[in-house]
Order: sequence, then C-alpha cells, then structure tokens
Amino acid sequence: MKHSEGILRGADDLELYYQYWQPEREARAVLAIVHGHGEHSGRYANVVRSLVPCGYAVYGFDQRGYGRSRGQRGHIDSWAEYREDLGAFLRWLANQEPHRPVFLMGHSMGALVVLDYLVHQPGGIHGAIISAAPLEPAGVAKPSLVLLSRLLSRVCPRFPLRLALDTSALSRDAAVVRAYVKDPLVHGTFTARWGTESLAALARVKTRATDVNVPILFIHGEADRLNYPEGSRNFFENVAFADKTLHVYPEMYHELHNDIGYELVMNDLERWLTRHL
Repeated sequence: MKHSEGILRGADDLELYYQYWQPEREARAVLAIVHGHGEHSGRYANVVRSLVPCGYAVYGFDQRGYGRSRGQRGHIDSWAEYREDLGAFLRWLANQEPHRPVFLMGHSMGALVVLDYLVHQPGGIHGAIISAAPLEPAGVAKPSLVLLSRLLSRVCPRFPLRLALDTSALSRDAAVVRAYVKDPLVHGTFTARWGTESLAALARVKTRATDVNVPILFIHGEADRLNYPEGSRNFFENVAFADKTLHVYPEMYHELHNDIGYELVMNDLERWLTRHL
C-alpha cells in the first residue's frame, strides 16, 4: 500500500494535518475517518490494514487542537468549527478522489462530529459508520466539571481542564493501552468552551435522529465503559431512514478497532461497505 501525508486548510484557514493510505490497484471507494477526543488519525492502523488490501483508500485528518494539527489542545470557540473543518476535508478529498464513493467513519467524539455533519449537510456522502458514539457518556461529564466549564466558558473560554479518562476501558489489549499512554500525540486536555460546546452539540444531535438520510451503520462494544451502548441503541431506533444497521459486540470495549477480536468488526464493516457500493 502507499502512504502520503500533508497539510490542508480548515474552514478558517487553520492548518490541519492529513494522511491517507492507497491500495496498489485502483481504489473501489474511500473511507474517511474522524478520530475521537485526545487522539489522532494515526491510531487506526487496524482499519487501514483490514480495508486497504480489500481495495479501499483510507483517509484521515487530525482535528483542530489534536495530533499534528494546529490549534490549542482540546479547544474550540464553536462546535461548528468541527463541522466546517470536516466539510473542508471532504471537499479536498473529493478533488483527490473524484467519482469515487465516500463513506464517513466517526469514532467516539468523532462519531458526534459525523452525526452533527449528517444532520446539517450530508451531501456527497454514500454512507456513515458511527463507532462508540458518546450519546450516553459514562461519567465523563461529572457535575463538578460541567459546572466549572459553564462558569469559565464565558469569562475564560480557553482555560484548560483535564479529562480523567480511564485508559483501561479503551481496549482489552494491554499493548493498546500502553501505546495510548505513551503516545506523545495523545492528550487529555479540554477547555471550558470545549466542554460547553460539546454538551450543547450532544443535546442537539440527540434530538435530530430523524434528520439522518444516508445509509448508516452503528457499531458499539457491549462492555464500553466510556460511552454506554444504550446511547447508540436509542439513537438507532429513532432513525427513520430505512437503510440502517446496528451491531453491538458482546464483551468488547470502547475502541472496537483496537480491541481483542477487532477482526470480526472489520469483517462486518467491509461487508457493509461492499453492499453499499
């Protein structure tokens, strides 16, 4: 496979890092990945290794304030910045891969970004994969942090706070957890404004399931201790679009693509993509 990387411009001209992997033969379609909070586009190697040999090009970018992209760590002035950055990324991608079907995959916070994008401006997308969506977050939004974020968001929006993430809940594979902890591009920071904007986006998206109008696949680990699977189940039930699928995997943790047994998840994902080409 071939790997390339570079810089594209976000909606407000912010520099965003991107990378992509191409099969040796002509790609059948494109999977565009939107990563979760605190991480970056380089943590999806199992997705790349599983799909590129099947003829899919895999693209990813580091969202503003994450990985190799510019911006204060874990900060946004408005949630719309994520949506607009994703739009800029997809427009750039369309020029790179004209006439190829494009599927969006969002994981965790990235799933919320993708869902928000879908209910606003889903043009040009052939389908979406929603992984471990934070529709029912488990203990992350502690009342004390919520109160502090709301107080500081108005007077000191860039004030940094720490997210007490239980890293052992990411994967049952201890090597994955160790790599996450040691990764210099991973951080656990968010700002007061990010906190209030994220809560508002979550509340807004949860009410708009009926606005989803593209084929959609929800995947979630039954044993996800960070984002409860009930959130995905409830949202799925409220999606009116007929072409919808939900897979909840027994015993699996938060990062399905990095958990023990990820091969089953990737096989299901590849079959779903093939059906929608």
